[in-house]
Amino acid sequence: MNRGSQRLATAARPLGHLARAAALTAVGLCLAAAAWAQRTTLTVYTALETDQLKAYENGFKVANPDIDIKWVRDSTGVVTAKLLAEKSNPQADVIWGVAATSMALFDKEGMLQPFAPLNLDAIMPQYRDRKNPPAWVGMNVWGATVCFNTVEAQKRGIPKPETWQDLTKPVYKGQVVMPNPASSGTGFFDVTAWLGLWGDDNGKGGGWKFMDALHENIMQYTHSGSKPCVMAGAGEAVVGIAFEFRANTIKARGAPIDLVFPKEGLGWDLEAVAIHKGTKNLAAAQKLMNWATSKDAMMLYGRNFAITAQPGVAAPLPNVPKDYESRLVKKDFAAEAASRERILAEWTRRYNAKSEPRR
Repeated sequence: MNRGSQRLATAARPLGHLARAAALTAVGLCLAAAAWAQRTTLTVYTALETDQLKAYENGFKVANPDIDIKWVRDSTGVVTAKLLAEKSNPQADVIWGVAATSMALFDKEGMLQPFAPLNLDAIMPQYRDRKNPPAWVGMNVWGATVCFNTVEAQKRGIPKPETWQDLTKPVYKGQVVMPNPASSGTGFFDVTAWLGLWGDDNGKGGGWKFMDALHENIMQYTHSGSKPCVMAGAGEAVVGIAFEFRANTIKARGAPIDLVFPKEGLGWDLEAVAIHKGTKNLAAAQKLMNWATSKDAMMLYGRNFAITAQPGVAAPLPNVPKDYESRLVKKDFAAEAASRERILAEWTRRYNAKSEPRR
């Protein structure tokens, strides 16, 4: 080979390396594009607390790394209203962590896709839709708790309440904060519990008389089920009507609050999961439903709540009594869903003047 040919061959070598590198890069990009094309994004509507979302999402993605979640989050009442408004043009693939009373309403409206998840037999019958296959399946119970600021109460000479009726006494005037039931699932289960305990009678029963008296002592109705306990923990109110998860977390951070579980009975609801009818990602939605009702998911729920839909999973929570489940009032999800609009209209007419401004 002459020198000219050698120079040409030498010059061609890096060009060959570059060509091979370019080809490998192209193959890599094609593989990456194919992998990305196989990924699925689920739009998930939720009322879960923001400090729960990451743990639940991470748990799901360990088992399903090819499925991403796009969260749409707000309070229960807001999410419920949004889903109902979108009924004719649904945007959600899955509803995860929304009250079972709302799920019963969605089911009545024909918005849910029935599905029997793999772990269904392990779920307690009272914590799932009874149809087969079910329209929705429960995750965990969340229930009423009163957050009582002991420091502010001592300053103001206010006694610790033991019952709901105690909160109607004049000594609590202007000291009580509770959630607005039109915005908050916590507020709604409080109202329906009181109506169940003392009577509804279309606005004339004892439950409404109790709320009339309580209203005299209300400082503010909030649009969040957590906020009343946050306010009590910060000393902005003496009494915050909230729920046990938020009360426990606030007390654990050092806030000077006691948790009170009124003796007459506790309102509650069930966080649940369902597939939205018409989803274009049905296979991925079923995978999420399977995981969200699995024992792995129940163990995560049990870190926050005393009662999970699968028994024997939740560890005892500090500050929550051992007989907590027996204190829960009787519940009829379908009946509450059917009367929801009437109850909220009556509540709003009577009490909404003390609600905080909407965001």
